Amino acid sequence: MSTVLPHAHWAPLAAAHAERVDALTQGHRERRASGRPHPVEDFLFTYYSFRPAQLRRWHPGVGIRLTDAEDHGTWRFYRWYDAAAGLDTDAFVESRGATVNFVRSLLTATAGRAPALGCFGLHEWAMVYRSGEVRHETWPLRLGRSGTDEVVERHTVRCSHYDAFRFFTDEARPRNMLQPTREQQVSLEQPGCLHVGMDLYKWAYKLTPAVPSSLLLDCFELARDIRALDMAASPYDLRKLGYTPVPIETPAGKAEYVRRQREFADRGQVLRQRLIAVCDHLATAVDGRNGR
Repeated sequence: MSTVLPHAHWAPLAAAHAERVDALTQGHRERRASGRPHPVEDFLFTYYSFRPAQLRRWHPGVGIRLTDAEDHGTWRFYRWYDAAAGLDTDAFVESRGATVNFVRSLLTATAGRAPALGCFGLHEWAMVYRSGEVRHETWPLRLGRSGTDEVVERHTVRCSHYDAFRFFTDEARPRNMLQPTREQQVSLEQPGCLHVGMDLYKWAYKLTPAVPSSLLLDCFELARDIRALDMAASPYDLRKLGYTPVPIETPAGKAEYVRRQREFADRGQVLRQRLIAVCDHLATAVDGRNGR
């Protein structure tokens, strides 16, 4: 069953979405023109592959059709249903079905686990441990090289996220309690992990245009907020950018990190369930067409 929105209803939603995206991406777009990198705000466009122009394009999501939507009717994975344009569910699932199934299995498995809150963001420290190079070379290490190495050595590293672990230095990898692989992703990811929370944005855009743009942008904003903590708790000194350090090498810093980590885990669980619902809607629509 689909809902049909008249132009007078959906056009203001699309305009508000574009304004929201423009405000969130203004700094990145201006820096891109001048070549000035930002280790927090640019991350979502350098690590992830979705561009601001793609983020700005408004989609109502699966189950919603739009009247007077000539542009939408020409976009990929859309089709006309009489006088309304909407997601071509069959075409989308035929092309992206494997992605839908993987995302649903990953998100469902993650949602069913309790958040682990004892990592203290040491993944960023492990990425520079005993290395002559740093990923953000224009920003100083808050404790210097030896102090940074000492923090890693005084702590137990508990990173379960493969895409964070793969950036560890060679010397840091054996210090991690786990040796995560891509094949273990579904069995290892848990909702307390900052990178797992940021990745909700990735799964949302990989399911676009089936995912409504309001949900996609909610995931983007969560990822942006998480990245701010990720770098504030990192070994880098970003005070000149306005980021007060979260000194995870101290008891107070650890407590602050865990408090904010728990808040992000709660926000992520809500968005995770909304993404699972999109996957379920896609499966139900295809099953209905197939008479199952």
